[in-house]
Formats: sequence, C-alpha cells, structure tokens
Amino acid sequence: MNIGQVAKSSGIPVKTIRYYEDIGFIRPDRDSNGYRNFAETDLHKLAFVGRARSLGFTIEECRALLALYEDQSRASADVKRLAKDHLKDIDDKIAALKSMRDTLSELVTSCAGDDRPDCPILNDLAGR
Repeated sequence: MNIGQVAKSSGIPVKTIRYYEDIGFIRPDRDSNGYRNFAETDLHKLAFVGRARSLGFTIEECRALLALYEDQSRASADVKRLAKDHLKDIDDKIAALKSMRDTLSELVTSCAGDDRPDCPILNDLAGR
C-alpha cells in the first residue's frame, strides 16, 4: 500500500504518518523508486497508535503501549498501570478545568456587563 491508501484506511493524515515513521513507530519498506510500501502490520500499528492518541495518550505513552503490545511475554499489569496513570492525569485535568470553569463563572456572574468601566473580570486578571 502507498501512503495515501494507508492514510485513507487508517484515518490518519499523511503528514502524521510521515511523523510516526520519523519517530520509529513504523518502518515501511521502500520501493526501488524510493516510495514507501506499507504492509498490513504498518496499517495495524498506525490504527493502534491512532486509537491510543484519540484516548489522549502521549507519544511516549504510545511508544510504551506499542512495545507492550508487541511483547508477547508482557504482563497485563504493566498495561493496566500505564492506563491507570493516564486516567489519573485525565482526572487531574478535569478537576483543573472544573476549577477554572467555576472561577470564570463567578467572575462572569459578578460582572455587570454594562457601560461602566469597572469590571471584576479584568480586576481579577490584574490581581486586584
């Protein structure tokens, strides 16, 4: 398969596929003319990484997950630990976003939003 076919099949943009090749996620063969020739295993790895990225895993976490996936002697506990750590990161981000939302909601509520120059939102941002 060429890169366009792989991009269409995997749903991953060509530019991203080239990046994944650069960082070693895949290593497609090269034809005599220099064009990439992707195997089914490359497509499968791309789909795997694409799904992991859609769940918010970082590139390094994807690298670890891919290594675990390819290691037939892996312990599922290692996979679970990585996923639990990522889940904690997501929960922390959600808590931070909720806090930001609550603060901004209070500021919006406290602002009269009229023609007067006094604005609690700007005062807060200025640290007053």
